[in-house]
Amino acid sequence: MKKIILNKGKDKAAWQLHPWVFSGAVNKVIDQPQNGDVVSVYNNEDEFIAFGIYNSTSRVAVRLLEWHPNREINEEWWRNRVRSAVNNRLHLLSEENDTVRLIFAEADFLPGLIADKYADYISVQVHAAGVEQVKTIIIDELVRLLNPKGIYERSDLKSREHEGLPDSNGLLYGTVPPEFVAIIENGIQYQVNIVEGQKSGFYCDQRDNRLLTAQYVKGKKVLDCFSYSGGFTLNALRGGASHVTAVDSSALAIDTLRQNIALNGFDAEQYAAVQSDVNKYLRELGEQQARFDLIVLDPPKYAPSRSALDKASRAYKDLNRRGLMLLESGGLLATFSCSGAMDIDTFKQVLAWAALDAGKEIQFIRQFHQPEDHPVRASFSEGEYLKGLLVRVI
Repeated sequence: MKKIILNKGKDKAAWQLHPWVFSGAVNKVIDQPQNGDVVSVYNNEDEFIAFGIYNSTSRVAVRLLEWHPNREINEEWWRNRVRSAVNNRLHLLSEENDTVRLIFAEADFLPGLIADKYADYISVQVHAAGVEQVKTIIIDELVRLLNPKGIYERSDLKSREHEGLPDSNGLLYGTVPPEFVAIIENGIQYQVNIVEGQKSGFYCDQRDNRLLTAQYVKGKKVLDCFSYSGGFTLNALRGGASHVTAVDSSALAIDTLRQNIALNGFDAEQYAAVQSDVNKYLRELGEQQARFDLIVLDPPKYAPSRSALDKASRAYKDLNRRGLMLLESGGLLATFSCSGAMDIDTFKQVLAWAALDAGKEIQFIRQFHQPEDHPVRASFSEGEYLKGLLVRVI
């Protein structure tokens, strides 16, 4: 097997089961592995640490897979990992929920691989060259386990550039998904565009948080910002909100949201769908002295890396300041960050600064997390990317 020798003092994280070896930790590369090859990783004293996938073009030079020296990384190894990930989530599927994340990359020892089940279809994203080499095995195992109507790839990701991979979109198995696939989450029906929608088609990582937030909406006027296809909006309407205003910059998102509201039979008088830049719309609402009882802020990733955290913190602060300005005493703000670089303590500090600038006193009354089909490995805290806070203005 091709071999990687780490620099002295750069092996601690690998021994502690962290799945990433950065290029700066590599001392020697033996036998010229190609990108995507399985390699064995040793410390500078020639002690075996783990097997992993090598990539010379990536900042993450090796994605570690297996720490047991007697377990070969072969076809059955990959199939076992896929089976384990899928079996750990089958209990989440029911008549009320037919959508789930089947595979969550490093959390499931399948680095660089995402697979989401949307009713009878599966959407797949491949971020890593090593997974690209065994993609046919993974797809075959998913077919064997779940017998979907189709598996569609949405690997149009910036991260693939760092792996030396081109974009790859298209059908991997079965039939191409229709323009809109009908799914059910929390008993609510959605139309999901797998082929052209954002990410893999839907944001199932907010499943639990939509339900939790809906507990506070009865009889209230709600503003749902970055609404996409209406997850928080639909849960709020079902929860008895008096009115919901949904805002998103995407025309496709707004059109899909309208379809979803009609699909579930909600009263058209109970909501307004606004296509607009959210920050611009919040400024306009502030100028109008508009007020809401509950506001949801679920923006895209502002901090793709730690180097972007300072700039992102300022963006989060300004966004939340504008939201807080629209709330009176007793008003609630459900605010989220999907930036892995933004930890919860930093996010709380950002909210404290936003409240100070808005002239508001606030309480943190609930903390939100990603659901169990997006687990976090104890050795890989970076997998805990989604966090949120329910804030009360006092």
